[in-house]
This record gives sequence, structure tokens and C-alpha cells, in this order.
Amino acid sequence: MSTILGHHHISMLVKNAKVTNTFYKDILGLHRVKVTVNQDDPSMYHLFYGDRTGSPGTGLTFFEMPNIGRTHRGTNAITRIGLMVPSEESLAYWKTRFEDLDVYHGSITTYTKRRALKFEDPDGLQLVLLLADGEEMDTWEPYEQSEVPVEHQIRGMGPIEITVRDSVRFTETLTDRMKYKEVYRENSEMLFQTVKEDSYGEVLVKQLDGPDEKPGRGCIHHLALRVSEESELQYWDEMARQNRFPSSGEVDRYYFRSLYFREHNGILFEIATDGPGFTVDQDPEHLGKELVLPPFLEDRREEIESRLEPIDQQ
Repeated sequence: MSTILGHHHISMLVKNAKVTNTFYKDILGLHRVKVTVNQDDPSMYHLFYGDRTGSPGTGLTFFEMPNIGRTHRGTNAITRIGLMVPSEESLAYWKTRFEDLDVYHGSITTYTKRRALKFEDPDGLQLVLLLADGEEMDTWEPYEQSEVPVEHQIRGMGPIEITVRDSVRFTETLTDRMKYKEVYRENSEMLFQTVKEDSYGEVLVKQLDGPDEKPGRGCIHHLALRVSEESELQYWDEMARQNRFPSSGEVDRYYFRSLYFREHNGILFEIATDGPGFTVDQDPEHLGKELVLPPFLEDRREEIESRLEPIDQQ
């Protein structure tokens, strides 16, 4: 048996790496912990943002696809990212910051029965800041060089909203196969937690009929979930195969090991190990400063760099 500890990271498709970098580093104040490439297609950037060291549960990652079109919203998709902030004062801070920096946002309201502030990034990705109210993620590390004061910094991922047509089969997958626990169920909305029973591993399921979402810029590609040991991946591979979920088998991503599977509604999950982490090839003070490649791509560095536009302003 293997235990899901919470979220590991979440990955999105974007049109312009420079625009994405400005938003997540300069406006949201996250630490850019890794500039690398899509290991399956090294012609595109893969950018990682999070806390000081990109701890599991804090990671927002982006694949740059310059020719990508817009997203046509629909069902059977991961549809919103929750990010936790420490206090009511933090929500007020962020609302003022969004107003000052011209970030599209709503008013402070309620989401998953918590005080919340919805907003969007430049690609139209839907996000929401939520009140952690004293709840802390055990892996989070403050980033002292952030544009945002430590007392208001984003603490990590909270509820991840997933919209599906067949909510019965999806929630059975969460509870029976992945051992999530139901917190509440109201109308077409259901909230689930991992065995840790905290906000930092929640999944909000919404039932919605209609056409599938057509992916484009600002869409969410997959949600990665935490496990502590590499040996646990075999359990998840067997689970996927027994339930006829298409599975990648074990994959070495250098910074972690993982596998991918797609459940019946088409939602793509990744199961990822905590380690070795992003400091395996850079110390914390140099994370995200330059393009790094996993060892199996290093001999192609010149070719790869020639295809990439610099991200930072010259």
C-alpha cells in the first residue's frame, strides 16, 4: 500500500515564457527554482516556480508553446488552482497588489467554505488565493528575496478544482483507489482530502455536463501527487493497470521519479517522489539563474540553447 501525501506540483501550457516569468516571479513573488526544458520535447522551456527550494506541494510548472491557441473551456479538465495565504490581512494585501499591478481579479468571497480571492494570469489560467487560517505546510520554506513580504507569501497549493462529466466514477477513483476522504458534498460540488486531512492536498470535484475542454494557453495539463519513496511507484502502476487507466510506467525526471496515468474522464495524474529535489544540481542560492539540463540531455546543450529565446530581459 502507498500513501498520497498531498500535491507535488501542477503543470500548465503557456504561450510566452517571458510573460509567464514576469507574472509568477515579479507579481506573485514565487521563486523561479528551475529553468529547464520539456524532457520529451527539448525545443520548449519547462519553468518551475515555488518556495525557496521548490518544495513538494509548492510547484507551479509551465511548458512554453509559442504557437498554442486559446483554451475552449469545458468539462473533463482541471479547472482552477488554489493557493494558500496565511491571513485575512494577506488576502487584503493581495487584493490591493492586484489592483495596483492590473491583475484581473474578483472581490474577496468564499470558495471551498474559506475566505478567498479569485484571479487569472495573463493566459487566462484560473487561480484562487485561500485563507490558510493558521494551517501550515510542513515542507514550505520562505523565500527572502521575493517581491512579496514573507508574512503574505503564498504557502503552497491548496484545493485543486477538477470538473468532470462522470463524477460518480471519478470520486470512486479518488476514494476507493487513491484513498482520499470526502469532506463535504453540496449540489454538484464535492471536496476531498488526503489522509493528512489538511487543505494542502485537497481536490474539489465539480460535476458538469457538456463538451470536453479543448486545451490551449492557460490550461492545466496535469496534477502531480506526492509519494515519499520510489518503491511506491510500482503500486500505482499496478493500480492503474488493474483499473485500465493508461499508464506511462516509471519515468526518471532527474529531480524526481514518477509515473502518469489517465482516469476514465481523461484527467491526467502524475505520481511523483519527494526527492531528490531541485537542489540535486544547484545549491539554493543559484536555483533558477540559468538553463540546466538533466545529464541525458547535456550533450545536446548547444542545439537546445540555439532554439530557445532568452527569458530574462537583456
